[in-house]
Amino acid sequence: MVSYKRLTPEEVNFAGAALLDPDETTDTDLKEVNPELPLLPQSRRCSITVALLTLGGLIVVLFGIWLLGTIFWLHTPPSTKPHRPPPPASCSQIPEAWRFDCYPERGVVVTEEMCHARNCCFIQSSQTKTSGRNGVPWCFYTPDYPSYELVSITDTEMGKVGKLLRNKKTYYPKDIDALQVEVLYEEDNRLRVKITDPAEKRYEVPIDVPVVQKKASNPSYTVDFIKEPFGLIVKRTQTGTVLLNTSIAPLFYADQFLQMSTSLPSRFIYGLGEHRSNFLHDVQWNTLTMWARDVPPMELTNLYGVHPFYLSMESDGMAYGFFMLNSNAMDVALQPAPAITWRMIGGILDFYIFLGPDPSSVIAQYLDVVGKPAMPIFWALGYHLCRWGYKSSDKTWNVVKEMRNNGIPQDVQWNDIDYMDHALDFTYDTVNFSGLPELVKDLHRHDQHYVMILDPGISNSQLPGSYWPFDEGMKRGIFINDSNGDVLIGKVWPGLTAFPDFSNPDTHEWWYQNLKRFHEKVPFDGVWIDMNEPSNFFDGSLNGCPDNELENPPYTPGILGGTLKAKTVCASARQKISTHYNIHSLYGLMEAKATESALRKITDKRPFVISRSTFPSQGKYSGHWLGDNRSQWKDLATSIPGMLTFNILGIPLIGADICGFGGSTTEELCVRWTQLGAFYPFSRNHNSIDEQDQEPTAFSPAARTAMKEAILLRYSLFPHLYTLFHHAHISGRTVATPLLFQFPNDEKTYGIDKQFLWGKSLLVTPVLEEGRDYVVGYFPEGLWYDFHTGDSLVSSGEEISLQAPKDKINLHLREGSVIPTQRPNTTLWVSSSQPLHLIVSLSEDGLAKGDLFWDDGETLDTYEKDQYAYIYFTNTMTSEVLHNHEEATYITVETVSFYGVKTEPENITVNSQEAAFTYHNNQVI
Repeated sequence: MVSYKRLTPEEVNFAGAALLDPDETTDTDLKEVNPELPLLPQSRRCSITVALLTLGGLIVVLFGIWLLGTIFWLHTPPSTKPHRPPPPASCSQIPEAWRFDCYPERGVVVTEEMCHARNCCFIQSSQTKTSGRNGVPWCFYTPDYPSYELVSITDTEMGKVGKLLRNKKTYYPKDIDALQVEVLYEEDNRLRVKITDPAEKRYEVPIDVPVVQKKASNPSYTVDFIKEPFGLIVKRTQTGTVLLNTSIAPLFYADQFLQMSTSLPSRFIYGLGEHRSNFLHDVQWNTLTMWARDVPPMELTNLYGVHPFYLSMESDGMAYGFFMLNSNAMDVALQPAPAITWRMIGGILDFYIFLGPDPSSVIAQYLDVVGKPAMPIFWALGYHLCRWGYKSSDKTWNVVKEMRNNGIPQDVQWNDIDYMDHALDFTYDTVNFSGLPELVKDLHRHDQHYVMILDPGISNSQLPGSYWPFDEGMKRGIFINDSNGDVLIGKVWPGLTAFPDFSNPDTHEWWYQNLKRFHEKVPFDGVWIDMNEPSNFFDGSLNGCPDNELENPPYTPGILGGTLKAKTVCASARQKISTHYNIHSLYGLMEAKATESALRKITDKRPFVISRSTFPSQGKYSGHWLGDNRSQWKDLATSIPGMLTFNILGIPLIGADICGFGGSTTEELCVRWTQLGAFYPFSRNHNSIDEQDQEPTAFSPAARTAMKEAILLRYSLFPHLYTLFHHAHISGRTVATPLLFQFPNDEKTYGIDKQFLWGKSLLVTPVLEEGRDYVVGYFPEGLWYDFHTGDSLVSSGEEISLQAPKDKINLHLREGSVIPTQRPNTTLWVSSSQPLHLIVSLSEDGLAKGDLFWDDGETLDTYEKDQYAYIYFTNTMTSEVLHNHEEATYITVETVSFYGVKTEPENITVNSQEAAFTYHNNQVI
């Protein structure tokens, strides 16, 4: 058997690769693999002739023995017996960074005997591998570890299809010995690969993806195959950079264990949500587990959502993306080679590669597959207030009135579960929250809005006939069942509960009916869906879970709690389209789809939904918040990488709980958090029960004023923010943007997650540490302007210290941009009727451009129905209406500020009329 060549990307790129030519190969004409230079160091050849002859003779003898052994092996049925331990010499020559874990089970101290039972190399490392944290693996694959062989390959209308065969069993049960690999050239910058069991249909993720009928005409990639052991290599045509090389470790494909490894072109990798980490992932033996889980954000833990997508930068500033379309529990292991290994316990291998070539294009191509985010209703971009523990409608109402009395903008008031009657969905406490219907009407009279929380768990403990949601749900059979076919009972806030099965279309209708009935009592405007991993206070159910292969698979990823059922429902539970084992991490997405659809019908406006659990395509239906954070400076700082990650995952309506959810905040922390939160795409202050008040009115006059100014600043920028969401909706752009997206050739930006951009032009540099009156920010090369004053700053690509008194957040405009703003008011409805003020930041050449998207802010599908205005600002003095609509007649420009005017003009005319102006010494008009 041909041994593995553990190649770095560079070596694959330049060495003579042992590849099949995809244009010349047929199912009856497979080329043999040519030898390559191995990664491992080789001994020097002896220069003595006699020694060479002797050695040559020995090699001939050994080759003959090997040939006879191979012929015998080919006629022998596959063996499940352990091999002999691998030769120590060949193992020790494998560099540590390229050792692929043969014993990835968590919490296991691997012995030499255990490792050799899997026919793998064993070298004990000084870096101990412990549960939850990886180091250099002690047990790793040998260079010749058995894998699949590509036995045929044929051309198809969309690309190629091949047959893979395995002739040696692995150490996981139920190997699938024959596989089909389908390579689909879907777009010039998009490749799809599916590896499936041709004999038996396996579970596939039920989200809509494009069905392409025509092969890409000019792909920007090449695809090559290694015959044995099977490997797939994808290169960028323009540069030859290897984006995928699966030959570096064996492919596994058993019923409940799928594993595929590939090299990475660099260590710069992003995405792979949802985890608390830096924006740039650490490739030093870092394993990220994916399985939706209710847990406050913490490092090295699977959190609320699952997003098996990554963006990677290449050495030349180009970028590509990779999406594994799989919803089963998985580990994603990063190692310093650099390389990545995917380990999943079900489904199929179905993945996409997006060629970009720039980071923004990669995200747009990814969203072409999973779906672009919805255009939010206008008030979603205002300031939101919430807490668990108002405890009455009067207290809730008083908070709203205090905000009004202090002139602090607020568009939306929320309630957590304390508004409910004994935590029952679709009810409200008619004693403590008796004034809730009138409160909501008052909000509407003041152009404000109301959002309520819903949890998926439906109480089954009420008197028969007294609780319509459960009684009707039982009649319609819409709840998740256990493995025996009985309704699975768990426990959440109302006590014992059943869980709606949102994979069932009948559940969507039942959910709509419940929302409609409650809306007739309390005319809410949006819905917050929480606890939808789904969360369960039991492990599995009231009656436990069966002891079977779904509950106890051969391999369990590093899930918090150690089992699939930990604080959720049984993996063996039955749902309409599959077992919970397969679709657990889709629960939040499916509930969001049901909620979004119901709100469309109830309000006939753009739905507003915020969901805790998310999955790819979620942005089409809901936004997200970063979960139950704490009132700590660390949580303030980590909110930025979380926000940036979800922007590249296609969920731009994202934010963290401002001032922190758990624990009590401090005045300084809350001021700084409100300043940063004013630039979250979704801006909500949320507090926990029995903690000190943290709405802006709860603090000193100075702090209150600082928070008010930050929120007013957000409201003044609403036209710009709204336009950014339009571009996200139609083109898949980010709203909160990592610096590397705009400066991909500046490697200094690759790790920056303490600053970010709004769109392409507005740089936000917040204070993230206690007791600081300054902040150090990185400014990529070019001309920048202080947003507040217009003072210019020329950077060569350097860090600069900025003054940051407690009442200021540093904002800078990139040269060459036009930002539309408005005079702010206490609600966006009032603000949006104000004239525009344009801020123009001139480039060195005296140029700038920008745009404005405008519609009525709430009608469904205005862009798709041509019910919008779009205005383009260019050449510093011209605005052009590229798409006209009635909404454009309400837009007027009142004032303009120009930053970077090098000399004072004699006069300025607007529409041929002379206009008054002021020229300042800092080159601002």
